[in-house]
Amino acid sequence: MTVPYADEPRAAMVVPRFAVRQRITVMVNRYEVRAVGPDGTEGELLAMAQQKRLKLKEEVVFTADEERTRPVFSFRARQRLDVHAEHDVLDEQGRPLGTFSKRFGASLLRSTWDLSVPGLTAVGRERRPVIAVLRRVWELIPYLGDVWVPFVFHFDFVDTATGRPVLVVERRKSIRDRYDVTVPDPRLDFRVAAAMAVALDALQSR
Repeated sequence: MTVPYADEPRAAMVVPRFAVRQRITVMVNRYEVRAVGPDGTEGELLAMAQQKRLKLKEEVVFTADEERTRPVFSFRARQRLDVHAEHDVLDEQGRPLGTFSKRFGASLLRSTWDLSVPGLTAVGRERRPVIAVLRRVWELIPYLGDVWVPFVFHFDFVDTATGRPVLVVERRKSIRDRYDVTVPDPRLDFRVAAAMAVALDALQSR
């Protein structure tokens, strides 16, 4: 029997499972990325992310500590205020790790993202089309849609060449956004996976 991914190269940083929690403050959105053990419990802090609101050119910086003293990776948009914008994921020295972008036309009814790292191209979609439509209707309600989205939505990313799962992001039932993230493909670097998981929340309404 052939074991999937066994003969394929591994990324520099591989974390098979982790969790992302959102912290909402007045001027910024903060995200906490933690390792998840085999029993499902959250463990050590892997990174903190911060998104400043109302920026013309999106950029989210991940740090190794809550005090934000050591940036370790980031993602930033190539264009300003563009729903088609390509986002680059960069390591702490500013070297590219991968890219992602939203498919605007396809996302009108069901959010769709393209994700790429060396040797791997994947596409991610909302798992349930009906929930995707209901979520869009809810978000059109003035004020209420900006405060809380009650629909639990999940994203599945698959290798465009083989159809095998690459990244799974599942939203838990919670007032504050929380996500369980699994990375079955070891070619996907943790930093790119974490950036994509945070972007699904931070950029989802754009």
